[in-house]
Amino acid sequence: MKVLLTGASGFVGSHVLDVLQARKFPTAILLRDSSNRRYFERHLAAVEIRSGSITEPGSLLAAMEGVTHVIHCAGCTRASVASDYRTINQEGTAHLVSAVNARSPHIQRLVHLSSLAASGPATPEAPARESAVPKPISEYGRTKLAGEIEVRGRCRAAYTILRPPAVYGPRDTAFLPIFKAVKNHVLPSPNKNQALSLVFVRDLAEAVVLSLQHPNACGKTYFVSSRDMVSGRKMAKLIAEGMNVWTVPLPVPLFLLWTICLIRELISRLTGKAGLLNLQKFAELRAPGWVCDPSRFEGELHFKCGTTLAAGVSESIKWYRQAKWL
Repeated sequence: MKVLLTGASGFVGSHVLDVLQARKFPTAILLRDSSNRRYFERHLAAVEIRSGSITEPGSLLAAMEGVTHVIHCAGCTRASVASDYRTINQEGTAHLVSAVNARSPHIQRLVHLSSLAASGPATPEAPARESAVPKPISEYGRTKLAGEIEVRGRCRAAYTILRPPAVYGPRDTAFLPIFKAVKNHVLPSPNKNQALSLVFVRDLAEAVVLSLQHPNACGKTYFVSSRDMVSGRKMAKLIAEGMNVWTVPLPVPLFLLWTICLIRELISRLTGKAGLLNLQKFAELRAPGWVCDPSRFEGELHFKCGTTLAAGVSESIKWYRQAKWL
């Protein structure tokens, strides 16, 4: 067995690599020359580096030489122009599927990391389930769904598609602004009624690696999530408790949030640097909820994302402080 991992330099991918190495899986990682290696330097002696990118089809066939399993974590979560989402999330996945097919039947399983955004918003009263018709509302969600369609429609190898909700934990930059705001005694509340499913990054990484060989996972799509449901405001309160700091609530009306997202998008277009906030993100922030039901994964693969939000927040704070991000 040999695993090829894409996205190893990223937040989720680096944790997947940690689990692969802890399980002693022979692993190769697809890596651009410009990729930052800070999260996996300790693994470099044990893994094989295959130069290339999912945007370079010619590099993928060589990267899969001798590989039996593929984990596809690479993706675009923020972009300065909307077309970048499609280039990475749809076209890049299509290139990867073509390379997997070219190595058929040697590739035994492709695990593709998608997102709850591919399914669309959902509330605690009607959480997202795998049987529902997807209704993404952002370009990110639409291109993640398009990537899923590439896998389902074209992949000749057995595959598993995982849809996590928002992921948090050590090395994450998406939730970091909330931690920083709380440290500065501000309790942000952009949409206090929005319900969220979350998953701690290490739980997700364990689920990804479990899906590599589990017989029940062939040809399936799963939501992978903690059972905890929170609002952004509740999470901020847990962060404040974990830091032992006082905070002042800061409501952010939707019209003000839209203005901020518009300004940040204009800045991204002018500078060419992708930011966390833009009008695509505003569509997700104003949604009534992002809640999913992980029952199918729990029942068929016998695995639960067991890290409580309080424990995950505490571990995140500890890591951010050690890394001097806070």
